[in-house]
Amino acid sequence: MQRESLNIMIGGEAGQGLVTIGQILAKALVRSGYWIVVSQSYMSRVRGGHNTFTIRASAQPLDGPREGVDLLVALNQETLDLHQGELAPGSRVLADRGLSCAAAPCLNVPYAELAEERYLNTVAVGVAGGLLGLAPGLLQELLSAQLHKLSDQVKAENQQALGAALAWLKKQPHDFAPLPPAKEQGRRLMLSGNEAIALGALAGGLKFLAFYPMTPSTSIALTVIAQAQKMGVATEQAEDELAAVNMALGAAYAGAPAMVCTSGGGYALMTEGLSLAGMSETPLVIALAMRPGPATGLPTRSEQGDLNFALYGGHGEFPRAALTPGTVEECFAAGARALRLAEDFQTPVFILTDQFLADSYRAVQPFDLGAIQPVRPGGLEPGPDYQRYALTDSGVSPRALPGFGPGLVVADSDEHGQDGHISEDLALRVVMQDKRLRKHKGLQEAVWPPVFSGPEEAELLLVSWGSSRGPVAEAARGLAAQGRQAATCHFGQVWPLDPAQFLERFQRAGQVVVVEGNAGGQFAGLLRRETGFAAHRLITRYDGLNFTPEYILRQLAE
Repeated sequence: MQRESLNIMIGGEAGQGLVTIGQILAKALVRSGYWIVVSQSYMSRVRGGHNTFTIRASAQPLDGPREGVDLLVALNQETLDLHQGELAPGSRVLADRGLSCAAAPCLNVPYAELAEERYLNTVAVGVAGGLLGLAPGLLQELLSAQLHKLSDQVKAENQQALGAALAWLKKQPHDFAPLPPAKEQGRRLMLSGNEAIALGALAGGLKFLAFYPMTPSTSIALTVIAQAQKMGVATEQAEDELAAVNMALGAAYAGAPAMVCTSGGGYALMTEGLSLAGMSETPLVIALAMRPGPATGLPTRSEQGDLNFALYGGHGEFPRAALTPGTVEECFAAGARALRLAEDFQTPVFILTDQFLADSYRAVQPFDLGAIQPVRPGGLEPGPDYQRYALTDSGVSPRALPGFGPGLVVADSDEHGQDGHISEDLALRVVMQDKRLRKHKGLQEAVWPPVFSGPEEAELLLVSWGSSRGPVAEAARGLAAQGRQAATCHFGQVWPLDPAQFLERFQRAGQVVVVEGNAGGQFAGLLRRETGFAAHRLITRYDGLNFTPEYILRQLAE
């Protein structure tokens, strides 16, 4: 019997190569025409601990992960002990002959007979790939690409291990049901959310990135660094987040579209610089990959707990925007969009993601780069009478770059006049603060509208933001299959809000349920403060794991 979708979980300790197995299998599935959603769960350790790399695959497009395991690739006993209870009907376990998996339908792989110990993850690729019906030539090609930096001998020995695994599997009787054949999809990309944010920013004109490594944001910086020379981008791993944000502000002042990426406590250190961006009206993009707090919390897990911190961090009042992509495609668009908004309104713009979306690989179509107009600051020559903070109806002053004309481009962290020089004139303070705050109206007019799906007057309206989009969409389809009128509303931008885009439809719904990954319902609270609308119900998750449609449906049933 063929399956509509398949959950493949690779589990083991950090250092056993489970991510390598997962990435090769995921790429092979994508190149074979399948759609994927990857979920990664890992402990805060370089070696040891228990980690998983889970691939949901289907011949049809997928929105998010699901629960249950159809193929468990167990690299150690702990994986068997922890996940045997999650096995779905018709599932299989791949495990070494030395492990105990008597309670599960197990294919006992003689790893030590097939290859040296250091190549055991390659054996796992061969056996799992064979069970999934993936072409041996494709697995060989992807293995070579994965090992391209290693010696010819190591490459050859890995290929021998892969061949031995495939040959062994052919001799083993099994009735594991594969996925149905996938249609040819043409050229596609396999990208994670963080990779897409980075590539979107590069497409949008990014020229400077500063960061201090912090899980789960670091892969944004690593992706930019990999393309930096080709794209003409300067990158700097600073000594700390204080230095990173101020370096970015200096670069932006000089005319380089700039971004920082950070998480949790790293963003806490950046908030003084954030306020400086607000006062100096300097464009800045902050990619904030959320994780459970307070303090260090669960540094490698997922949560949507920093929404309020993003909206209210930094002393004083100043305009900002917050984008909350829910798919890899939205992550790419947000990377470019954030740079554009920051430049157009000369203010900080956030991209909020979380560990689940940051590390989640998906199959995506190539992006239309021609639709993106990269940010190119400059073009205005400052004359002798140039005023950096000239009063305008929109609050946005003409921005010249220093060194491109006879006039001075003065920026200041203190209150200042239109010329940028410090002033303690209290009446002028009111004028300049009102000028800065007027930019909020322009940001509101430029907001991404929420995306509705389903009947306009639904019995139940599920509201999401950020990474919960996919699980909410699948939960709504599950409710529809039960005969309920369910609709969804996803916010890819949570600030500013324009009530005209959603409030009337909320009021027409029978019940509005906000789904978000934090304990206090931060977005539900924001909706109420800004519109007066109180959600009828809140579904939260804050155990460090991502939403699944099954989790949402269980909560609704209670």
